[in-house]
Amino acid sequence: MDNERHSRKFESVYSKKVRAGKRRTYFFDVRRTKGEDYYLTLTESSRRMDGGYERHKIFLYKEDFNRFIESLEETINYIKTDLMPQYDYDEFARRQEEYEARVREEQEDVTDNDSEEIKKVVFKRKDLDDDDMSW
Repeated sequence: MDNERHSRKFESVYSKKVRAGKRRTYFFDVRRTKGEDYYLTLTESSRRMDGGYERHKIFLYKEDFNRFIESLEETINYIKTDLMPQYDYDEFARRQEEYEARVREEQEDVTDNDSEEIKKVVFKRKDLDDDDMSW
């Protein structure tokens, strides 16, 4: 009974995952409290050299949403316009799209042309690239 109440207390009702390169992933999780209220959990998960994961969390509550967004946008705009206006901020999005397209092509090639043994190796490699959020 306590476990059921505890898991319901932190029930996730929406989740969004943002990949940031090969070693870092951000998770945006909307969670429901036992009082039917909602809050946002922001998690940065980074793969360590030993294969484990390091996680950092921010809990953001509804009364802070507007101030948080305003400050975040102001800070990012300051970096983009005042500190680094010449930097190509879309570079990493393009590189990520290219990487994901290559992975899809590899998987399609393997699925269409190769043996079951080769499929296992390629799909296992992809699984290793995915960030593990199991606690």
